Amino acid sequence: MEPRGVASEQAAHHGAPAGPVVDLTDPGAGDPLLTGGKAAALARAAAAGLDTLPGVVLTTAVAHAVDAGARVADHPAVSEAFARIDGERRPLVARSSSVLEDTSGSSMAGQFDSVIGITGFPAFATAVEAVLASRERAGAPGSPIAVLVQPLIEPRLGGVLFGIDPVTGRSDRRVVSAVDGGPEPLVSGEVDGSRYLLDTDARVLEHGRGDGPELGARDLRRLVALSDEVARTFGRPQDVEWAIGTDDRLWLLQSRPVTTLARGVPRGPVYGPGPLAETFPEPLTELEHDLWVPPLRDALRTAVVLAGAATPAEVAASEVIVSVAGHVAIDLRLAGDVPPPRGLLRRLNPVPAVRRLRSAWRVGRLRAALPVLADRLLERADADLEAVPPLADLTNRQLVALFHRGHEVLRALHAHEILIGMLTDTGGNRMTGASVALRVLAEAREEGLSDQEVLERSPVVLALTPPRVAPRPQLPAEAAPMHLGLDAESGNDHGLLREALRLRVRWLQELTGRAAWELGVRLTASGDIVEPDMIRHMTLEHVEAVFTKRALVVPALVQTHLHNFGDPLPARFQLSDRGLVIRTRVDGEVGGGTGAGGGTGSGPVTYDTDDPPSGSVLVTTTLTPGLGPLLTRLNGIVSETGSVLSHLAILAREAGVPIVVGYAEAVRELPEGTQVTVDGDSGQVTRRHEEGSS
Repeated sequence: MEPRGVASEQAAHHGAPAGPVVDLTDPGAGDPLLTGGKAAALARAAAAGLDTLPGVVLTTAVAHAVDAGARVADHPAVSEAFARIDGERRPLVARSSSVLEDTSGSSMAGQFDSVIGITGFPAFATAVEAVLASRERAGAPGSPIAVLVQPLIEPRLGGVLFGIDPVTGRSDRRVVSAVDGGPEPLVSGEVDGSRYLLDTDARVLEHGRGDGPELGARDLRRLVALSDEVARTFGRPQDVEWAIGTDDRLWLLQSRPVTTLARGVPRGPVYGPGPLAETFPEPLTELEHDLWVPPLRDALRTAVVLAGAATPAEVAASEVIVSVAGHVAIDLRLAGDVPPPRGLLRRLNPVPAVRRLRSAWRVGRLRAALPVLADRLLERADADLEAVPPLADLTNRQLVALFHRGHEVLRALHAHEILIGMLTDTGGNRMTGASVALRVLAEAREEGLSDQEVLERSPVVLALTPPRVAPRPQLPAEAAPMHLGLDAESGNDHGLLREALRLRVRWLQELTGRAAWELGVRLTASGDIVEPDMIRHMTLEHVEAVFTKRALVVPALVQTHLHNFGDPLPARFQLSDRGLVIRTRVDGEVGGGTGAGGGTGSGPVTYDTDDPPSGSVLVTTTLTPGLGPLLTRLNGIVSETGSVLSHLAILAREAGVPIVVGYAEAVRELPEGTQVTVDGDSGQVTRRHEEGSS
């Protein structure tokens, strides 16, 4: 049955004082402490002119009275609400509206009960009792809760709408899921529905039919417009439940904040750790970044232009190397990991071809000269390193000057190493610095040498340690003798030359890192910082200012600095207009399902939805909100059905539990006990072929 007009039904109660029963248009209805998060949001939407169903709310005062011993059926507010919503003439819906749900920090999606299709007062009283009692199941007994009462409609279509991509956080994406009839089977996880990934102009970017209806362009445009309206109303992207009636009217049924971080719109190059994961395997602090990233960035800019891999304009348009919470990433296009765009205009443009001819001539001369140039650079670098006196003998200004000289030499070493890798045949070199270092360290351990003795005799072992501002590196504790198969054919001259340059880079990083530590020791002795390690969190500019007397005080922030490096960076990402990371999807990356977020997790498969073992990955045929309390036990969830926008998917994302939905035949393909890794971002589920797993 369709509802009567909103305005006519609610005008009679407009302006009435707040009591145990309020209309959605009453002034107090927008107070979540009185009407709960769900009803308060609808009241706000109605006030903004959005199409919402009429409704009355049994306020939190009624729940308090019932908690104190009152019977629901005897409470006058319950009968008043039933009469005001005209419950004798039409079926109703009683929805939970807890003060704990639909907040910006937690949605509590599906954790409280709603009852649909209520006819008659006895059934209505029973439904109110059920909603109030659901607090116990949700783990929130006695918490304030209201009950939103609305007429039941029989929509043609229903579904869920996200104002951003809930998996990637992209603000220029909208996600729609739809089913025939009302949205309840979709949000409960019983069905998949049809799924649309849209841009802000309602153009379809991805479409998964599932078991839902096909939406026309007009409906998709209306839904995108609705997402924009609710975002303006509430000041942030919203997770919306909607319905389209048999009269084609679009109704807003529910609106709550999207708990996924809105990351903005991706801009610019595709970045990733790529080859830098080897150079900087650990996150860098502020000073470590300033000591070692700028020379590498400058070297890469120079090398790719000299090699003809990019134009000066292309290099100028990129940050080349970025650092996100200490994690370093490179422009993968400049690194050669992502091909350049090949549009029609680019193919027809004769300028790049002419440029390549000039570049080929220049590169040919450079390739021939590189080995000689690199040998000379190695000689100069070795001479510079040997000429450095003990760091304790240097003045503060000399130590700071060492940083600047280190920048110059690092820039040259990086540039030559990059160019050799780009322009010469290194012969699939297997004799890397790390491989040699492993053999050397294994032999030294057999001889019983200390770390200091190993470093003094064979500094090549530094290839096994990440660069760090510290008094000394920490070598691997164990290094069993290894037969690495290194022989005269393990590398050619170019490959060995490249490894020699890499080793000098690491040695110079070690020198400047120890010089920075020495300055930290001196700051500690003067009482400016509590311990030498704190200098790692100063910038190079401030270190220079302090030790050249342009600044006399170490920032208070450094004195109590606790560095949060955050999660590792994805393999490919872009930075948004807000400076946040947005994962870039790669063709073929998605496995047998759809990633619903939550990161990555591993564990043995379990089918037990009642008492799953801690650390397991739950594989199930369907998602139910009852799984919510079990999320903290799980390392992942794989479901044959369900939606990215279902309640449990939302809760799993909030809890950081990776979840994949729509994985066909998951129970059959993933036997209980199988060790799997679940990637909630890509949707990939990978078996870990360990002993004893099937």
